[in-house]
Amino acid sequence: MVKTIAVAVAFVGLVACSGTDDRPDRPPSTVAFEGADALLYVDVADQPEEQRRGLMGVENLPADQGMAFAYEEPVSNTFWMKDTLIPLSIAFVDEGGRVIGVRDMEPCEADPCPSYGVDEPYVLAIEANLGWFEEHGIETGDRAELRTSAYG
Repeated sequence: MVKTIAVAVAFVGLVACSGTDDRPDRPPSTVAFEGADALLYVDVADQPEEQRRGLMGVENLPADQGMAFAYEEPVSNTFWMKDTLIPLSIAFVDEGGRVIGVRDMEPCEADPCPSYGVDEPYVLAIEANLGWFEEHGIETGDRAELRTSAYG
């Protein structure tokens, strides 16, 4: 039996993640996943500068918090862990709303750092603490839907 859960993607700001508050307030957003029973609160990075910065410099990420990278069009970008201090897992979601891959990523101080991605275009990438997706039963093929409120 497949369970459906609502993963809250509420704007908790980079205050919760990195101690800075340089982003405008945003209304809550949600992602619904099949096959899991958990809540993940994330900061939604939908602007290029936010996406470039990601979770760089974050020293501690609370257990059920992360970051969602949302794209208007499918992309094939890869992620790297340069200047990222904590190990992360990332789930990639395609335009049809399916998880197409989950990768584990380790911090990197070397140059060049390894890149992490998937072989298909995606419109959403969600970062969480290392192992979060596995611990919550989120797998390739599960459906995911990003639900955002209109920005005021």
